[in-house]
Amino acid sequence: MTVGRYPRLVHVFPELAADIVTLLRAEDENHSLANTIEDLLFYGVCTCSATCTNLLTAPPGSSGSWMVQLEQNSEDVIWLSLDPTATTITDIEVLDGRDLGSAGRRPA
Repeated sequence: MTVGRYPRLVHVFPELAADIVTLLRAEDENHSLANTIEDLLFYGVCTCSATCTNLLTAPPGSSGSWMVQLEQNSEDVIWLSLDPTATTITDIEVLDGRDLGSAGRRPA
């Protein structure tokens, strides 16, 4: 399902979205960010450099200086960049090496 011209993240990357919710709920007692995952849109892969691994969940340039580092077994596996209010996830950097398929690849 898409909203406007952008699909929801949960439809493009269901496993990643589920993992983020699980990790956020383990770290965030009030689940405020975890409750926003289902509504996040997927704006594509960041094109700032050839090695960038960010998935955009807001238009480019929306990020603020807030970041949430999600860990598994004491290792960072996902970084979430937040907007200036620290209430909206603007991009997701996947650090655990998972294959995100063709939707997670930069256009040629």
